[in-house]
Amino acid sequence: MDHVAQYRERGYAVVRGVFTPDEVARIAAAIDAVHAEGVAHGRSFRHGNLFYNVRPGDTGTPIVPMVQWPSYHNAVLDAVRLDPRWVALLAPLIGGDLKQIINQLHWKAPGALGDFAWHQDSRFRKPDAAYRNLGDAYVQTGLAIDPHTPASGAMRMIPDSHRNGPLALDTATEVLGTEMTDDALRAAGIDPASVIDLELEPGDVALWSPYLVHGSGRNTADHQRRFYINGYVRATDCDRGEWAFRDGRPVPLGPEPALVHYEALRERPEPHYV
Repeated sequence: MDHVAQYRERGYAVVRGVFTPDEVARIAAAIDAVHAEGVAHGRSFRHGNLFYNVRPGDTGTPIVPMVQWPSYHNAVLDAVRLDPRWVALLAPLIGGDLKQIINQLHWKAPGALGDFAWHQDSRFRKPDAAYRNLGDAYVQTGLAIDPHTPASGAMRMIPDSHRNGPLALDTATEVLGTEMTDDALRAAGIDPASVIDLELEPGDVALWSPYLVHGSGRNTADHQRRFYINGYVRATDCDRGEWAFRDGRPVPLGPEPALVHYEALRERPEPHYV
């Protein structure tokens, strides 16, 4: 089954070996540099859409589970998000005029709290009027930098759950840092036995629908688990986000950031700790 058919049928798809080992090594070095910046900040820091999510660590070294929009200042990561291979993968699904609403790095250090509760990404597409046709205009992508296995806290998914649209999953708690529970699935009418693990090797790419139910657990492996997530949308169906491709051609970032999810972008764009 090709990735387009798999995506439409199951709500997710895996494409193997999209980026070469040499490319992955270069991307990994850029990701490590961003991680070091987060550690140096020591606490959560924002500059416009660029956001370092930083938490205290048990050993005294800060933990950086996530950074949003590192591409504003990291040329390597910026080039990756505009790589023409994304158009080849996405055009059959959502066309060649694409905006980007997610540019995000995730780390799971061995043994560190890195859970993501069961959720649908549609939960975060607010306000509703700005994000239209979620079921067929948006695709989330993830590039594996390290082995993505059950031991390292791989994403867990419910195949076919995208067909049901928005579900009554618990939204009372934060997704990041909250464990997946079978009770949360049952409350939404989902059989926990349907869960699958998304296993990836470095350079593999996963695609998934904003309505696909997914989460992930703690990293019990002996290595870091790095994941580079970029979310794209058919431009006519979204009033927010940075342009990524017009007619299949990459569009560089402009001099001023676009409104994405940070509502106070115009009122407080300056660097500040959160």
